[in-house]
Amino acid sequence: MAEDQSLSTPLLSAPPADHPSHLVINVKDPDPDPTESTAIQSPSTRLHTQQNGVSNNNTLNPFEFIGAHEDFEVPSSITIDPFRNQTMNIAGLYEFVKILICLPIALVRLALFGFCLAVGYMATYLALHGWKDKENPMPKWRCRLMWVTRICARLILFSFGYHWIKRKGKPAPREIAPIVVSNHISYVEPIFFFYELFPTIVASESHDSMPFVGTIIRAMQVIYVDRFSRSSRKHAVNEIKRKASCNRFPQLLLFPEGTTTSGRLLISFQLGAFIPGYPVQPVIVRYPLVHFDQSWGHITVPKLMFRMFTQFHNFMEVEYLPLVSPHENRKENAIHFAQMTSRLMASALNVVQTSHSYGDFMLFVKASELNQESPSHFIVEMAWVESSLRIKALEAVDFLEIFLSMNPDPSGHVEFHNFLRVLRLKPCSLSEKIFGFIDVEKMGKITFKQFLLGSAHILKQPLFKQACEVAFTECDIDGKNCILKQELRDAVTLAVPNMSEDEISGIHSLFDVDGDGKISEDDFVSCLRRHPLLIALFFPRLWYSGLSIADHR
Repeated sequence: MAEDQSLSTPLLSAPPADHPSHLVINVKDPDPDPTESTAIQSPSTRLHTQQNGVSNNNTLNPFEFIGAHEDFEVPSSITIDPFRNQTMNIAGLYEFVKILICLPIALVRLALFGFCLAVGYMATYLALHGWKDKENPMPKWRCRLMWVTRICARLILFSFGYHWIKRKGKPAPREIAPIVVSNHISYVEPIFFFYELFPTIVASESHDSMPFVGTIIRAMQVIYVDRFSRSSRKHAVNEIKRKASCNRFPQLLLFPEGTTTSGRLLISFQLGAFIPGYPVQPVIVRYPLVHFDQSWGHITVPKLMFRMFTQFHNFMEVEYLPLVSPHENRKENAIHFAQMTSRLMASALNVVQTSHSYGDFMLFVKASELNQESPSHFIVEMAWVESSLRIKALEAVDFLEIFLSMNPDPSGHVEFHNFLRVLRLKPCSLSEKIFGFIDVEKMGKITFKQFLLGSAHILKQPLFKQACEVAFTECDIDGKNCILKQELRDAVTLAVPNMSEDEISGIHSLFDVDGDGKISEDDFVSCLRRHPLLIALFFPRLWYSGLSIADHR
């Protein structure tokens, strides 16, 4: 602890005569409350206060200098896994006997499936042949030819064991309900709606390259979207508006959850179906669970098809709900419209609503790919995370890769020594404070949700980017626009004294992203964006120099 005390001594209380003066601007709020703490000060004010000895460097918060608070929110996670299939493996004597009995039937069903797929593909190919004007509705004679494919779609459902499908309610005419939204549990719903409504759909660009399927969805005048491209999402919304406003186009079908779920809950809705402001007809699909869970979840398509082929009958229920129209007098029209529709659907399904999203599915898949026993430990309700901390799903996946390299235990927790190993830190006062900052429950181990929210809380501070730039400038002592190992040692040992040569080399290799032996500014900032918790290493350097981020601005 002696090293911490040496840094907290008032080095600047009696500056030498040649010490450069600093410009300090004090911004006072009107009628300040003297009982309020310094926590209400602006980040730059708190930074200047700390660097002039007023704030004790022994504080438990190593990120206070950029405005981060220890009491950032880490809400408890819902215990339901929104993606997990309940019958991942064949269990029970009844299922084994049933599969053995159905194996000959499965071969017949497979042959029927292949025949219908081939016939449907050929009919679709003929309907599309020579059609160049994809911006306008498909001509009627081509649509009539597509009835062959639609009948094939119903026979495919029959081959999957959906001999009859229970319906409740009726689909509204296209003139009063141009948009249809549905929950999404399996790949069965698109096949059913293709037969039932032959709608225009919104689909990922990757579907276009799928054999057979890509050709068939093109006949549905699909609207492609890249969910990670803002321009693509904007184009998709404009296309939804254009096609919804013209009665010559079919109804539009969207799955606002953006991915398949287990059907036991309803995850957050994306806004694409609601931004245009047209009335929508919600449709809910149920698959009553008897012995086999038909949700897609994380099961491969061949395995799920095999299980469907070896059932006597698969149950499916479709219910058309009353139309939902937006309130025109609300500013948050699309958001409120989506919430109103999701509440109606959740109530009809008798399920809970959660803040999970497609981003959670990406985390689930990544954890599965990296052989985690329980991938559901690493889903964090990304819709809430994105709206609260402006962290994108791809960024969250990057943080998950780092967390999984820390070797979490079967319960999804990481202990202190594994945390230090990945961040190239040694046990010391500062590393304990960094770990304690995200260990909000003070259990001596952290979850991925704590790691993600703690890292995001640091990364999204207004002063984080400027702190990175200032730290690089202060470490680049010779002004050559790169940091050498000795310069990094000089900066880091102010925060973590007595580091060995191997420990310094470890931190240097972490920052040297391109591996050229030098840390450029791009390397430095990229590393801190990937490991934002390491910004705490450079506060003593700034404090020792008497420089604030405000000065450099």
